[in-house]
Amino acid sequence: MARKRRVFVPNVSVHVIQRGNNRGAVFGDHHDYAHFLDLLKFAASFHAVDVHAFTLMTTHVHLLATPQSAAALPGMMKDGCGQYAQYFNRTYSRIGTVWNGRYTPHSVDDERYWLNCLRYIERNPVEAGIVTDPRDYLWSSYRVHAYGEESSWLTPHPLYLALGSTPDMRQAAYRAICLGSDPICT
Repeated sequence: MARKRRVFVPNVSVHVIQRGNNRGAVFGDHHDYAHFLDLLKFAASFHAVDVHAFTLMTTHVHLLATPQSAAALPGMMKDGCGQYAQYFNRTYSRIGTVWNGRYTPHSVDDERYWLNCLRYIERNPVEAGIVTDPRDYLWSSYRVHAYGEESSWLTPHPLYLALGSTPDMRQAAYRAICLGSDPICT
C-alpha cells in the first residue's frame, strides 16, 4: 500500500513530531542536542522554513514551523534529520535507522490551536516529569517566548506577537497561557 501523500500549504504552520526508532534515544549528550539544533537552523534557513518553537526530548523532537513553500518542510526535515542520523551513527558507532520512519505533521490553522500547540511543545518536558518548570529545560524555546531569551534563528509568529504590545507584555501573557490547563494540541 502506498503511503498517504502529504500536502503542505505555504504559510500555514505545522506541528512536526519526529520520533526515534522504537521510541529509542536519539540524543546521548548535550553535544548531540546542540548539533541537531545547528543542523536544523541551517536546513530551516536553506529551505525557507520559519521555525517558531522546538523541544528536543531524549526520544523525539517537536517543532512548530511555517514553511514558505510546499516543498520547504519536507526538504528541511530530510536534510536536517538525515545529516543528524549520519552524525549519530558515526558518533555512537552504530548502523541503521535513527528515526522511526517519516515525521508526523499536523497542520495548525486555528489561532487557539496554534497557541495551545506552542504551549504543548514547550511544556513537554514538564509533562514528561523531567523538570517542574519549563524554563529549567535547556533544549526548548520556552525561555525565548516566556522570558525574552535571545534567539538568532527562531521566527516570532504573528499570533505570539499579538499577545502584547511590548516584549514584557507578550512574555507575561505567554507565561499565563502556560499556567493554564486547556491544552487542545496533541
